[in-house]
Amino acid sequence: MTRRLLLSYLGLATLLLLCLEIPLGFVYSRGERERVVNAAKDEAESVSAYAALSLAAGRAERDLPGRVVHCAARIGGKVVIVDGTGVPLATSHPLTPETSRDLASRPGIVAALRGTSTADVRTSTIGGVQYLSVAAPVGQGARPEAAVWLTVPTRTVHERVHHVWLLLALGGLAVLTGVTFVAFAIARWTGRPIRELERATHELAEGGRAAPVTVTKGPPEVRSLAAAFNRTAARLAHLLASQSAFAGEASHQLKTPLAALRLRLENLEPNVSARGRASLVAAVTETDRLARMVEGLLAMARLEENAATPGPVDIGALCAERHRTWAPLFARQDVRLVLFAGGVGPALAVPGAVEQILDNLLSNALRASPPATTVAIDLRPHAPSRRALRDARPCWVDLHVTDEGPGMTAEQRTRAFDRFWRAPGAPKGGTGLGLPLVQRLAHASGGEASLHPATTGGLDAVIRLPSAEPGPRRREPPVLPVRHASGGHANRTTASRLVHDTSTPKV
Repeated sequence: MTRRLLLSYLGLATLLLLCLEIPLGFVYSRGERERVVNAAKDEAESVSAYAALSLAAGRAERDLPGRVVHCAARIGGKVVIVDGTGVPLATSHPLTPETSRDLASRPGIVAALRGTSTADVRTSTIGGVQYLSVAAPVGQGARPEAAVWLTVPTRTVHERVHHVWLLLALGGLAVLTGVTFVAFAIARWTGRPIRELERATHELAEGGRAAPVTVTKGPPEVRSLAAAFNRTAARLAHLLASQSAFAGEASHQLKTPLAALRLRLENLEPNVSARGRASLVAAVTETDRLARMVEGLLAMARLEENAATPGPVDIGALCAERHRTWAPLFARQDVRLVLFAGGVGPALAVPGAVEQILDNLLSNALRASPPATTVAIDLRPHAPSRRALRDARPCWVDLHVTDEGPGMTAEQRTRAFDRFWRAPGAPKGGTGLGLPLVQRLAHASGGEASLHPATTGGLDAVIRLPSAEPGPRRREPPVLPVRHASGGHANRTTASRLVHDTSTPKV
């Protein structure tokens, strides 16, 4: 804003100076031109009158040479007096024979010998006099007996006019310099409240609590805007605090009654007949589902309340650690869990986000995977196609969790990130909060979460996180897939994934 105000002030000042200085320069040039022309005409008339008296007294040959030399020295030019036939009578400087013969044919002398005074003025491009000659008749009547031809050097006048233009330009620059300092001070004073509003807005956008901005500085419109911002920031902070407090307190308060309810249901098991045992099991299952839902709400509340700054994490090591943790559970349900962790380098994520993302995605994949199938964790670098070929560093790191379950339709994949939404026919036990939490964690880390159909017929959950690599790295060979804890081998699908992983360039 300061720059724009400064440019607007300078633009107006420049326009005003041009409107004032250009006419002033032309007026001065025209006045200087008229002054020089009038002075030359007066000098020519003076010499003409003296020549007429000398010719009338018969002293032309004695008086005129000295007179023209004196006049030429006074004006710094040249003076020539010719008779009625164009023959020089007196000159202030030597003339060549060719010049003497050409005097009678000059337009000014011809007009003067016919009784008309003339002035030949040629001007430069900015109005300064560049060349001036004046011719005046000697004597009265239609056929004067002589003529005076006077040439005035105009270099001094020309330099004076240019000097005035230069002074006008320097004066304009000095004025613009002063206007720059004054305009900069005014722009800074005007923009200071705007900068405070910008700072407070950035703090509020980054998840912090914006300090109230001053409402007593700046123009009235800016003060009104600052007051409105303070009210909006205070109301937003109150709403966020109330929402976070309600979600956190409600989740905490619900955990204890749910635990007590489950314990009471388990204690009822010996006293329930065989016919009611199914209802008891269903009640315990729903209680567990409600407990997981409360845990999910609590996790989302903590995420909204504690917005951390993303930092570099070793995503390959985290994937290997979660693989070791989940592999035995997958093996018990006869599902293979394989890991393809190439050299993708560190990624940017909020603390604990990658672990929670993997836990939720693996839990969903395990519920959706039938026995004797494979769930794959795959890390791939992703570089935009427009990046320079010499820079093989990825801009993003893609984390894929692929299963061989029933998959989802396009509409279902679109709605999968809505809270509490579950696909029709989904396995029991879900809460509809896992994928929304995954998306929240990905967004908080500066990335994105998406669902795609897998080539194996299931679902491919892709988490794209920013790469934390500072520069290009050498290519590294992909690591071999990690086998699950049960020691089983990957099937043909796993082998095809391994071939694909090997052909993918690692940077």
